[in-house]
Amino acid sequence: MTGSFRLYKREVLEAIIPKVKTRGYCFQMEIITRCQYLGYSIEQVPITFVDRIFGESKLGANEIIGYLRGLVDIFVDV
Repeated sequence: MTGSFRLYKREVLEAIIPKVKTRGYCFQMEIITRCQYLGYSIEQVPITFVDRIFGESKLGANEIIGYLRGLVDIFVDV
């Protein structure tokens, strides 16, 4: 859900953005969920990530917990 490029029609964003509650990684999932729920069509262009050579993931424990809370919020609210 978070590994692609997306293009949204302006009217879709105008209808959905005021309803969005999440931030961070959950934001993308909430947008997709709300689009589907409201009957908008969704198409994605997949991308391929190159294996990481240096460094570590940016996801720490706080981000993972926030992500899980955001998921619950999305599915309870929609």
